[in-house]
Amino acid sequence: MAHSTFVSFGAFALSLYFGVSYCYFSIPLKIYPGKYNVSSDVNLTSLRRVALKSDGSGLSLASDPTGTVNFLDMVNNLQGDSGRGYYIEMSIGTPGQKLNILVDTGSSNFAVAAAPHQFITHYFNTVLSSTYSSTGRTVAVRYTQGNWEGELGIDRVSIPRGPNGTITINIAAILSSDGFFLPGINWQGILGLAYPVLARPDSSVEPFFNSVVKQLGIPDIFSLQMCGAGLSASSTTDTTGGSLIMGGAEPTLYRGSVWYTPIIEEWYYQVEVLKLEVGDQNLNLDCREYNMDKAIVDSGTTLLRLPVNVFNALVEAITRSSLIEEFSSGFWEGTKLACWMKGENPWRFFPKLSIYLRATNTSESFRITILPQLYIQPITDVDGTLDCFRFGVSSSTNGMVIGATVMEGFYVVFDRTQQRLGFALSSCAVSDGVALSEIEGPFSAADVAADCSGGPLKEPLVWMISYALMAVCALALLILLLMLILPCRCGNRNGEITDESSLVRHRIK
Repeated sequence: MAHSTFVSFGAFALSLYFGVSYCYFSIPLKIYPGKYNVSSDVNLTSLRRVALKSDGSGLSLASDPTGTVNFLDMVNNLQGDSGRGYYIEMSIGTPGQKLNILVDTGSSNFAVAAAPHQFITHYFNTVLSSTYSSTGRTVAVRYTQGNWEGELGIDRVSIPRGPNGTITINIAAILSSDGFFLPGINWQGILGLAYPVLARPDSSVEPFFNSVVKQLGIPDIFSLQMCGAGLSASSTTDTTGGSLIMGGAEPTLYRGSVWYTPIIEEWYYQVEVLKLEVGDQNLNLDCREYNMDKAIVDSGTTLLRLPVNVFNALVEAITRSSLIEEFSSGFWEGTKLACWMKGENPWRFFPKLSIYLRATNTSESFRITILPQLYIQPITDVDGTLDCFRFGVSSSTNGMVIGATVMEGFYVVFDRTQQRLGFALSSCAVSDGVALSEIEGPFSAADVAADCSGGPLKEPLVWMISYALMAVCALALLILLLMLILPCRCGNRNGEITDESSLVRHRIK
């Protein structure tokens, strides 16, 4: 499930030190209240008015503008960026209360702040809505970072730049939270777009998009364009951050063909990864390594997250192929930034990264590729003389997550009708006239196993693991109590703020 982190750098501790070449520096990673300047190449004046109509195979087609959905209304309906999340405006209750809601394909609850919080400007006041009713059930969701608790209710919701009509949906009214709302965000809730099995407290809570499909009669498809690729955090304006098209796919938001991969399991949007390449180097790992636990596509995760063995192999391959001979380990671990003198182009030092996905024809695969501009990400500048970058990939202990680092290069179609995910080149993934992503295929999948998916953990096994973890936590608590009793004179003398302590994992999840 997704949780938002957004880097907010305060005053930099100017502990810059020289790196290896081309004026390379590294500085401790800290928090900043950065603004991202998000722009899109989509020209609204050139868009035709289209409406949704199913073609029998579940795909949406351009039709006359008399249908339930007008795609033009939904183009550029998202704001935000990968660091702070992409959000959409919704009107909740009667009369409508407008809130910005984070779009998350890695969870299934629709939840909104229903009480004041120091990091949000407003919240959904259930007392002021004549149509809100509580179900009397409590709900709690814990994310990789942060959690919230509240009550389940039902109310009416409309999306000003979404499908026409008002729907009655399940709402989790957030009454308390810890680490969920953080400084600098501009959203007050989360829109979980995954399947019912992930809904809390149980799968009987119908997710938002399921309700939209049933009540408005649109096809069970949505698509995402996220336009924050290669944007500097030092920008000071918030502009349109992308599009969430409910009911189909808008052809003007992508280039070329849509390549489809099967959804392996309907919980998260789980896919099957066959191999990874760094430049032209195949990592040559068993394909099950890439899918260890699971491999999912999640808009609520900022980085590309890889299983530990895969991450280590990828960093080693990048190091071998990079024009920089040596890098501080803190850069790869996400605790330090790499900085170059202004005007330098760091991306020329790094290779492309490619992910091979199994095609719907299971004997074939296709390759999605991101250029360095997507994973060596500009964060801020220092004194107007240095541009600083972060590494947009991190290690993961719970599977591969194809997050915004990759998704910002593509227009992603969540075709739930035919249980498949589609990737096409995003029209906004372009910088200085250069496309930041590539798609190629088909390739033969004969050189990999027939089934590379590790599969999701089933509930009995999850419970066994949970009990084991509880025992470990109890032991850790005992050790901590002993440490509190004993005097401690240790400290971090270099003043660096680590990834763990500063909440700068650069991922929502």
